[in-house]
Amino acid sequence: MNIYSKLFIGGEWRSPSSNEACSVINPATEEVIGKIPLGAAADVEQAVIAATEAFPLWSGLAPQERASYLQKIHTELVARSTDVAKLITAEMGIPLKLSQRIQVGLPVAVLDSYIRLLETYEFTEKIGSSVVHKEPIGVVAAITPWNFPLHQLMIKVAAALAAGCTIIVKPSELAPLNAFLLAEIIEKCELPPGVFNLVSGHGAVVGEALASHPKIDMVSFTGSTQAGKRVTILGAESVKRVSLELGGKSAAVILDDADLAVAVKSTVNNAFLNSGQTCSALTRMLVPESLYQDAATIAIEVARGFVPGNPTEAQTRIGPLISAEQRQRVCKYIQSGIEEGAELLIGGIDKPDNQPHGYYVQPTILGRVTPQMKVAREEIFGPVLSILTYQDEEEAIRIANDSSYGLSGAVWSASSDRAEKIALKMRTGQIDINGGRFNVLAPFGGYRQSGNGRELGIYGLEEFLELKSLQF
Repeated sequence: MNIYSKLFIGGEWRSPSSNEACSVINPATEEVIGKIPLGAAADVEQAVIAATEAFPLWSGLAPQERASYLQKIHTELVARSTDVAKLITAEMGIPLKLSQRIQVGLPVAVLDSYIRLLETYEFTEKIGSSVVHKEPIGVVAAITPWNFPLHQLMIKVAAALAAGCTIIVKPSELAPLNAFLLAEIIEKCELPPGVFNLVSGHGAVVGEALASHPKIDMVSFTGSTQAGKRVTILGAESVKRVSLELGGKSAAVILDDADLAVAVKSTVNNAFLNSGQTCSALTRMLVPESLYQDAATIAIEVARGFVPGNPTEAQTRIGPLISAEQRQRVCKYIQSGIEEGAELLIGGIDKPDNQPHGYYVQPTILGRVTPQMKVAREEIFGPVLSILTYQDEEEAIRIANDSSYGLSGAVWSASSDRAEKIALKMRTGQIDINGGRFNVLAPFGGYRQSGNGRELGIYGLEEFLELKSLQF
């Protein structure tokens, strides 16, 4: 049992302003595996004071000095990677082998990328008679979700600290233990007090206090579009910078000349990754009408390989959802799809027979989905894939773009040039061409209600910088 009773503020563990606590539940067993304190506005105030006091020192360090601190964190995180992977699997149910590769592997890679970036990035630029200085924006609040908890946290922490900002983090109370472990690592690495602060708690309390605090210069938020809108409203009161990475309803467009088996398998694998709890998941598969039956047959066969199981066992490919509430939400979407006329190809709302405990949902594929159906328009955040058909390329692009979101997407074709032409007409932040791999140096973020701003690489670093021009 991982029990934390204090918050990390000003380089030390401090008792919160109240005695309220929150239990952390293992979604595979429904057992309590930890407890964390629930912070309040008074704790946010203390963290803001600490971060504000630490800012002049941290921002004044040379980039290579900040990089040396980040390298210490990297070394410790790698050394504890096995423990971290097991912890995140217990917190949010992802299979352990995926936790090792994704939930820990990605944060390590992201942190390393910012250490390397500080070796070459120029914080000043000469433009004619002016010198442009790129300065840290100040005190940053990072509000992070539960689906990729350490990865989303590290994206913000690594970039903000590399830029010279100080930071206050609020992890999701559903999967917060990894953030406390990161705080322990940072304490061991002896960062200057107040550079990194952790205040756990509910979004309606701690999150709102952070977003509305006048001395916080920026909020970097990852989560639902609804919550992102609220953060934006609160941040507007003090005209602070707000960076948002929100929901998605991404389309995989499979063209008529694509390798259908490869394209369908890749799309199903992507849609079911992390039990479908991925904002960039390809949850809409668009196929030519003439290939629908073949695509559906392949998709069903691939889905049969995703048998819900114990996430600690090596053969398990898909674990539970994060909570009972999330399971109920996903099942309601599946039911709505069936009621609106979609074909239930595999899965459904019944709990898997082999999992009497835990928040499990059967991996589900709905066929003959139309663009007007709720399952084609709203983010489900579960292992549910919708198959839609189109008549020609123009209709495929129109369906792909017919969304309030625009986070991710994919195009499959025997011709990379043809796929690229389609991709350039899709209104979304990143698109995989024929299975292109995730790149931690490329910008990540979306169009429309998928958010604003970008994370990762130089683009992520510059989100935390202000520009000052000196004229000579």
